[in-house]
Amino acid sequence: MRLRTVAISLAGLVAASVPALADAVSDFYSGPGKQVKMIIRSGVGGGYDQYSRLMARHIGKHIPGNPQIIPVNMPGGGGIVAANYVAKIAPRDGTILTMVSQGLTVDQALGLNPSFQADLREFNWVGNMSNSSQTLAVWHTSPTKSLEDARKRETLIGSTGAGSISTQLPVIFNNMLGTKFKIIAGYADGKDVDIAMERGEVEGRGANPWVSYQSQSPRFVSDKLIIPLVQVGLVRDLPNVPILNELARRPEDQPVLDFMSKAAAVGRPIATTPGTPADRVAALRRAFDATIKDPEFVKEAETSRSEINAMPGEELARIINELIGAPPPVLAAVKKALESKDVTEDLPKKK
Repeated sequence: MRLRTVAISLAGLVAASVPALADAVSDFYSGPGKQVKMIIRSGVGGGYDQYSRLMARHIGKHIPGNPQIIPVNMPGGGGIVAANYVAKIAPRDGTILTMVSQGLTVDQALGLNPSFQADLREFNWVGNMSNSSQTLAVWHTSPTKSLEDARKRETLIGSTGAGSISTQLPVIFNNMLGTKFKIIAGYADGKDVDIAMERGEVEGRGANPWVSYQSQSPRFVSDKLIIPLVQVGLVRDLPNVPILNELARRPEDQPVLDFMSKAAAVGRPIATTPGTPADRVAALRRAFDATIKDPEFVKEAETSRSEINAMPGEELARIINELIGAPPPVLAAVKKALESKDVTEDLPKKK
């Protein structure tokens, strides 16, 4: 009888603590003028900006206390500037959200850029909006029409900085598939690369999900202005376009291609700062999950052609930790495959 009484008392204490925790989170996020900043790693326009603002417009109503979400663009270094800010400067209290540049997980795993000071294992991952495959595409006027053509001639490709997957993937293609891409990594964001393609300054763009072309530059797709050469990820978005993890020329190359394919699946990852209290992280994750199912969010995503294929924060954290903690021989092989003399940040003269 005494044990039963103790059990009932403990159950009552646990039940009472749940609303208390919820109230504490709600109290923190409520109040006049309470804001959460969405740090956007690119300038206005482009995929990161579009997806970040889409989430910012809806997630606030699912966070206890319903804070206002304020988008703040912070471009630079292929996402390094924004990630460093979130890791080192931003308040560690749950008032910061950010969509981390897709290529930075690889950057950290391999120690590629000394300017990247964040540890992504310390970020609190809220959720992944999309894991669509990345696509290297060229402008329709380029003499390069296929992956085989890219092996025969130098093709000028635009990308968005050393920490960007749009730089990493063409380098992998050169070293593992024998292509001859010349990579111009000095563009501020993907929108600038698209403009450069139209102007004829470059022949193609290093990486961008095909679904992003469909949503942000639909005429590129409908008018067949771009030609996809190769895709990278865990899902095949384009049935007739080669996918990286099926293109190994030697058995020892497969772990490298698998690593980069897994890294590409970290598509639109949203995090809050290291050190954020656990109850607020849990609330942000629940808010993300609720937002993804919100009919108003779903409708706007469909209207803007923003492909949503969400992944929970816990699963996203696991993938990122696995990539950064991959076996040293695999990391060494990937790092070697990313060595290149074919990258420059000097933009071509405008035509």
